[in-house]
Amino acid sequence: MPKMVLSCTINGEETELLVQPYQTLLEALRENAGLTGAKEGCGTGDCGACTVHLDGKPVASCLVLAMQVRGRNVRTVEGLASEDGALHPVQAAFVKHGVPQCGFCIPGMIMSAAALIEANPAPTTDEIRLGIAGNLCRCTGYTKMVAAISEAAAETAGASSGGAGKGA
Repeated sequence: MPKMVLSCTINGEETELLVQPYQTLLEALRENAGLTGAKEGCGTGDCGACTVHLDGKPVASCLVLAMQVRGRNVRTVEGLASEDGALHPVQAAFVKHGVPQCGFCIPGMIMSAAALIEANPAPTTDEIRLGIAGNLCRCTGYTKMVAAISEAAAETAGASSGGAGKGA
């Protein structure tokens, strides 16, 4: 079957990839774009390890055909840090709290948490738990994750209001 040209924006850069029409977004990101942060855990959208942002919303990239993102914006965990290399507040909080254990679920978890904070800058603990409910961690480090996401949200809210966020 002939490959097709997929034109989209990945992590802020306009990109063209040659993909098979049956390839998933996850496969295109990993195999064609060389972005291996998103992982294939279950392959059925149940574990969240493959979570990326599509037009700002978290999606299970294993359930999206690559050609469905034609002309759209994709952000992976590789594109979450700022241009100067500073970690996203969620990434920094995960490091600070020592969240990663085996690390397999972490990119998807961070992408879900970042989307949650962008949609709801001051989530409650219950909202954080609901926001990451689609991401499974076999190491069960959820307590540290919730604490880290809560801290990242507070820091992000403080920074956006000119308050006592990081660097203030």
